[in-house]
Amino acid sequence: MQIEFKATKRDAQGTGASRRLRRAGRIPGILYGGAGETQPVSMDHNELYHLLRKEAFHASVLSIEVDGAKQNAVLRDVQWHPFKQQVLHLDFQRIAAGEKMHLKVPLHFVGADVAPAVKLGGCMISHTINELDVQCLPKDLPEFIEVDLSALEAGQSVHVSQIKLPAGVELVQHGEGDPVVATALLVKGAAEAEGEGEQQA
Repeated sequence: MQIEFKATKRDAQGTGASRRLRRAGRIPGILYGGAGETQPVSMDHNELYHLLRKEAFHASVLSIEVDGAKQNAVLRDVQWHPFKQQVLHLDFQRIAAGEKMHLKVPLHFVGADVAPAVKLGGCMISHTINELDVQCLPKDLPEFIEVDLSALEAGQSVHVSQIKLPAGVELVQHGEGDPVVATALLVKGAAEAEGEGEQQA
């Protein structure tokens, strides 16, 4: 299901204009890229605040209706108030159906509860990476990527190279190596119990 919301073109710009928008319950933002020009827009704060709390909003192709015309875009940047629950500014990048795009997609970890590391080894699963930077066509963009931990043994790790990517999705590598995504760590109590068992044996 595509996420849709409305935005309005804004002509007045600058700090003062943005402050007035926020007082009126609107969020200033920009829509850029693609074939169109950079377009300053404003959106309803409460609507976008609740959308931003959804994981899918950050890794989906969004349909933005600007004064009646729909445009496809992805969220590129969010500015939050330092201590208030208030969104200060949003950046959206237009996308074209036939052009590859790159976006960070969240990881969903499954199978940890039945993994030998947890059931038999008393381990705790530590997630070191929670999202992957991927490249794909807009139609192939997944809302999340699943990481299966069901076969993880004590002391083992899952690396980026072991993650099965959906069809049409490529990993965007940053630097060399094969980063660890999740590790089965032996918790202190379990480690002590294991040590006592070995001594008794």
